[in-house]
Amino acid sequence: MLNQPIEASLNTARHTVDQSAQWTQSVRSRIGRFFTAAHRAVTLLGIAALFVLGMMFFNPDFADKIIAMSPFSAEEPVEQAEPVVPPLASLMDTPAASFATTGATASSVAAGPMTAEERQMIGNPRQQKLVTNWLAKRYRVAGDATDMLVSAAYLTAREIKLDPLLILAVMAIESRFNPFAESPMGAQGLMQVMSKIHHDKFQELGGVKAALNPVANIKVGSLILKEYVTRGGSVEAGLKTYVGAAEMENDGGYGAKVLSEYHNLKEVATGKNVSIFTTAIVRRPTVVAQPKNVSEGEVASADKKQAGTGEQFAAL
Repeated sequence: MLNQPIEASLNTARHTVDQSAQWTQSVRSRIGRFFTAAHRAVTLLGIAALFVLGMMFFNPDFADKIIAMSPFSAEEPVEQAEPVVPPLASLMDTPAASFATTGATASSVAAGPMTAEERQMIGNPRQQKLVTNWLAKRYRVAGDATDMLVSAAYLTAREIKLDPLLILAVMAIESRFNPFAESPMGAQGLMQVMSKIHHDKFQELGGVKAALNPVANIKVGSLILKEYVTRGGSVEAGLKTYVGAAEMENDGGYGAKVLSEYHNLKEVATGKNVSIFTTAIVRRPTVVAQPKNVSEGEVASADKKQAGTGEQFAAL
């Protein structure tokens, strides 16, 4: 009789132990399924993050959209209205006579009517804005500063009848948009102008001391570039002389780099997505015969202009 209560107690204890074991096993099973699901979710998120990062790397516009959607973005959304191009004179206070050589002013250049040829060459404010944004990201220059430099290049281009994208391409290869760049040989500014050789072109812009002024440097450099292009009969020949390689067999790939960047800017201006990490396509340079109307003194000056600067032969 005494064994019955003991057996009942033992059975109750066994039942309780079995229930505890089952409960523990159930909890462990649930925890295991939770961690398995969490592991899979983290794996999927990681794959998605890598995909998004890859898209942002190869598609700058997609990156801008992602940043704009972020709640931590401090930037206000960009309005779609056409931007107002700042006047050239607002870039820097000096030199005041940026357009003294033609008797024009920045405001008159900006406000005057354009011919059909000029409109085709300059494009519209939207295209200029696209170029500005792309250059700012590619060369890591502040947006406002890039806007002013691009505006200066466009207004100078309109004044002297030269493609503004060619001017910007030369600036990109020569100085990477550093207005204070100087080479050991004395080339200065955005377009790496040899101010000691071309000092006469700076006289009405404040003298040689204005060589590091962005407005003056762009203007003088563009005038020199157009002179060489006109004299050489082609952009390739003009660039070859601009870099100081007029009498050399080739220009070391300088012209190819400038024209490659020019092509990138043309694509950007038409609204196409061009990666800011694209590299210049350097083709074997074509030997350009030296024009007969170039004197030895002029060739020597051109050779001295950029020799040894280093920037023009640096890969993007």
